[in-house]
Amino acid sequence: MEGFIGHKPELKKVLWTNNKIEIRLTDGRIILFPTSKLPSLKKTKLKDRNKALIINRDMFTFESCPEVYHIEQILGKEKDYQYTAALQ
Repeated sequence: MEGFIGHKPELKKVLWTNNKIEIRLTDGRIILFPTSKLPSLKKTKLKDRNKALIINRDMFTFESCPEVYHIEQILGKEKDYQYTAALQ
């Protein structure tokens, strides 16, 4: 069987170009989508847009962005990844 079956998507680089976000994965895939799909990105300052912060190879944000995005959200599989806060 060919393709990316069994390949866990891991972030290599996140680029902001015009009104699009380009995500490069470690396995060679490239995902391109409009920033309008993530409205909170509008709050990201221009100076921060070329400095994406990659967290644990599966999440990203920008310094002035109020959100952290998981790769599964971008791939449309957000139910596979759900944040659960630890109860104390």
